[in-house]
Amino acid sequence: MPTMFILDGKPLSPDRSFTHDGIQYPANWLRLATLEQKIAIGITEVPDPPFYDQRFYWGHDQDGHLIPKDHSQLVVQWVAQTKDTAGSLLSSYDWYIVREAETGKPVPQEVLTYRAAVRTISDNREVIINGTTTTEQLAAVITGDFNGLFPWPRGPFDPAPVSDEDTIPPAIDNSFVGGTTSGSISDPGNDVVVL
Repeated sequence: MPTMFILDGKPLSPDRSFTHDGIQYPANWLRLATLEQKIAIGITEVPDPPFYDQRFYWGHDQDGHLIPKDHSQLVVQWVAQTKDTAGSLLSSYDWYIVREAETGKPVPQEVLTYRAAVRTISDNREVIINGTTTTEQLAAVITGDFNGLFPWPRGPFDPAPVSDEDTIPPAIDNSFVGGTTSGSISDPGNDVVVL
């Protein structure tokens, strides 16, 4: 179990120098010191506090229970963030709308479909966020990425996602070991230099 070092009621970082009783200890002292040496100057080790998501909780109380942030304020914050994300996704294609208004050239159907999908996803996410009644529910919805039900759509002209197969390098052709090979198509008796 990870632990942290406490001296005079304050946590110490293992890789930082510190001063105690007028003595400067180097940055690696905590890593190199024995347990007896640490105890001798008053250092204690305590378990690291449990992890918590700072977006939703203030920390733990003395009994180890999470202290939730105000649910209603979080709902306002997450709805605003959803709207910001939707706005950002839509703004990349706003120029099509402006072009149509100025020149009459129609917006491609793929763009209209994408923009409608972004607005629908945003609306659905907002309904779910507003439907939560506790901070715990809201945290579960957000960290669970809405159970995968409402992912943001990919832009109509964005490149397709790269699959694992696309990242495997092609096999190396070892037929040209040493930079030359015997023969060529035009003159099988001559060596061909490969650059």
